[in-house]
Amino acid sequence: MTDDDYVFKALADPTRRHLLDRLFERDGRTLTELESELEMTRFGVMKHLRVLEDAHLVVTRRSGREKLHFLNPVPIRLIHDRWIDKYTEHRVAALADLKTELEETA
Repeated sequence: MTDDDYVFKALADPTRRHLLDRLFERDGRTLTELESELEMTRFGVMKHLRVLEDAHLVVTRRSGREKLHFLNPVPIRLIHDRWIDKYTEHRVAALADLKTELEETA
């Protein structure tokens, strides 16, 4: 699998997107904090976090006995740049040109 495949797989699940949203709101959460917001077992949340870590969307750091989870937005930005930005650039440029043209004729 490519890096993009891991990111798309990670983002395909609503629970994993929820975890990313929670980390976006406040980074550095523990597993206990993250699991308290979900109706699933600790083990289930750990499995979802592992998929996010494999996609490099979540990075962890130990602080004493706690393992803190942090959002890494870089893989999402790379997906945006490769798969979204190149398809929208032409449309945005065309709309900007149309706006300029309409303003000149008005």
